[in-house]
Amino acid sequence: MEPTVQTDRTVANNKPDSIMCCHKQGICMSIDVAISAHRNVIKKQAEKILKYEYLTIEIQWIWNVKVKVIPVITGGLEPSQKDTDCT
Repeated sequence: MEPTVQTDRTVANNKPDSIMCCHKQGICMSIDVAISAHRNVIKKQAEKILKYEYLTIEIQWIWNVKVKVIPVITGGLEPSQKDTDCT
């Protein structure tokens, strides 16, 4: 079950896969995991960071911490023609 982050304003994407905070150091990490068959992993990582942009701003404002979104993208890539050639 994904944790819902309570905010003062309505935030569409307020359920990251995991959120860890260290209030002593003033750091909070929002971790979002995705399994993708897409070849463009960098694009998928950027989508995850943008998805939680408003939540990041709200957490920074309410909890007075720095927030880092950590996208974890994993998945299989389709084999290329060169990889499947048996000759």
